[in-house]
Amino acid sequence: MNTGIISSRYAKALLLMVDETGNGEAVYNQVLRILKDPDSMPDGLEPEISQLVALLVRNNRIGQVKFILHRFIELYNFSRGRHVAMLKSAVPAPELEQRIKDLLQQKLGGEIVLHVEVDPSIIGGFTLTVDDMMLDASVSRQLEEIRRQLLDKNKRIV
Repeated sequence: MNTGIISSRYAKALLLMVDETGNGEAVYNQVLRILKDPDSMPDGLEPEISQLVALLVRNNRIGQVKFILHRFIELYNFSRGRHVAMLKSAVPAPELEQRIKDLLQQKLGGEIVLHVEVDPSIIGGFTLTVDDMMLDASVSRQLEEIRRQLLDKNKRIV
């Protein structure tokens, strides 16, 4: 069976369970902490997560737990109308962050969760990833494009 199908089924089951119990935000936050640092497991797991782990062990699917938890985060955000965005810029740019968040709010609606990362390797500009779409307005990508064009032209000349 496909890993994506397996993770989706278990993640949907966990989503249904947290919707029934009303403990969604607590489970969501704990899953985020677990995924962020898997080595430091919390002392007390939420009951829904404990039940999921027991089910995975019983069905010999514990190796899929990481995929299942990632899929749960995606499904939970979608079900709550949240859009997760990742903004990378070469230098800190709080005004850019606010403008992008406002623009996304206007275009997509719902809650916008914006993660910001400073990455000097992009030289300038920014990259923005929203849900499964990416906008690359970085100087490093533009320089790479120019380099490829020059190489193509040189190949035709020679």
